[in-house]
Amino acid sequence: MSEEDLLNPRVRHAWVAPLLSTLLTLPAAGFALLYGGLSPMACDSCDGAEADRFTESFDAAWAVLCAGLLLSMAVLLASWVLPWRQRHVPTRALLSVAAPGTVLVAFIAFMTVVDRP
Repeated sequence: MSEEDLLNPRVRHAWVAPLLSTLLTLPAAGFALLYGGLSPMACDSCDGAEADRFTESFDAAWAVLCAGLLLSMAVLLASWVLPWRQRHVPTRALLSVAAPGTVLVAFIAFMTVVDRP
């Protein structure tokens, strides 16, 4: 064994935190994307200024939601690709918690930005 292996051993169950994060993040992201995609139906009966106001707010909110979901997928991927060594355990745990948290923040931001009729 090399000196680095003795100082920074491989963690046998490093996959648990990313797996749990994946099991939370992917369904939450799917729900957020589905809800966001169906949101324009809330203003099907709108016309005039109300429809314009909704469309402008929805366009901005959709961009926020998509950017947040892409960020959450990047964070989730980062939690998987970190080397499975002892020194990366705290970082992996933080990234594993941050991925579904990012989905939640993106969804809340979406809901806040959309001007519902």
